[in-house]
Amino acid sequence: MKVGLIGAGNMARALARGWGEPVLVSDSGSGRARALVDELGGRAASNLEVAQEADLVVLCHKPYQLKQVAVEIAPHAKAIASVVGATSKAALQDAYPGTPLFRLMPNTPVEVRRGVIIYSPSSTLWGPGDDPELEATVLELFGRLGWVVNVADELAPVAAALTSVAPAYMALVAEAQTDAGVRHGLGAELAGRLAAETMAGSAELLGARSYDTLAVRREVTSPNGSTSRGLDALERGGVRASFAAAIDRVLSDSQAG
Repeated sequence: MKVGLIGAGNMARALARGWGEPVLVSDSGSGRARALVDELGGRAASNLEVAQEADLVVLCHKPYQLKQVAVEIAPHAKAIASVVGATSKAALQDAYPGTPLFRLMPNTPVEVRRGVIIYSPSSTLWGPGDDPELEATVLELFGRLGWVVNVADELAPVAAALTSVAPAYMALVAEAQTDAGVRHGLGAELAGRLAAETMAGSAELLGARSYDTLAVRREVTSPNGSTSRGLDALERGGVRASFAAAIDRVLSDSQAG
């Protein structure tokens, strides 16, 4: 399957690097398509050329560009996968009537093939004549980049709110840990690596414990010990309330979009 990317921003770059193959890609004049081609090989093309040449067009452009891009490519696109945020199924269907269309919500760790890609089977947006083989091919393609998880359509925005923005949250947590280490005398590079490697190892450990967060905390925490005191400081600092407020805000913004 020949894949073409419309848009060459951060998500397009993460997808292309994760697939690790020469790219067929367009941009709106930013020069990012050319930079991606210089890195991975392939060809920078126009939107129309991408649609004409690709078996699957992946929409990576900004939400406000939906109609503008659709006018150019809708008559020519064979199948479309949209990773455009804050865009409803109805808007996509209206822009690409009759075209096989898949809506997926990946996060940027797809670049290192550790992404989470939210997919709802009901977000396969075309009518009679559905093609299960095409769906399987598209999901296999994205499955190379991490974990494709099927989520009921009504819960997909919540799942995406947990995953799509979370790399920034995790980076902020690592940054806060790094700053705390530097404040007590560690070099920034060492502190940053200690924080990041511990975060990565903790994620692996959570997986080994069937994602039982309480079990992992108990394995580290002794009554009245240093971990207990540290967790108490985080709770008093409002870590739970902050993450709850963050997901509420992301969901509010996505619904507004």
